[in-house]
Amino acid sequence: MADCELCRDPGGELIWQDGFCRVVRVEDMDYPGFCRVILTHHIKEMTDLDRHQRERLMSVVFVVEEAVREILLPEKINLASLGNMTPHLHWHIIPRFRHDRTFPGPIWATSQRETVSMPLDANTARRLKTAIQSRLGGI
Repeated sequence: MADCELCRDPGGELIWQDGFCRVVRVEDMDYPGFCRVILTHHIKEMTDLDRHQRERLMSVVFVVEEAVREILLPEKINLASLGNMTPHLHWHIIPRFRHDRTFPGPIWATSQRETVSMPLDANTARRLKTAIQSRLGGI
């Protein structure tokens, strides 16, 4: 769909893809390691997928969550699929840390503290990318 940003653009730094979906890392200084799993085709809702497709999509989400947990050791992981602004099926995998600006609230909440930019260093970004790619090689 020409007017859909996730149909036009990757949606972040491309980490992995196949014909069904892609994994990207979002460059967000407040939430380092923030990833998205984005369906390749323009589909709006999970229930528009058949059971096999839903299971496949969620298996990719869970693999990304495992890799983010292993590499970044966050306090918590948030998984979200909203799509209100971009009605193209995608999942957010968001590592949360006690010192992030909205913890313990959702990332879209009002800041609880001064923003502490925590960019992901190149070595950690590479390790995360490698961990996700190696896990998804078997799917």
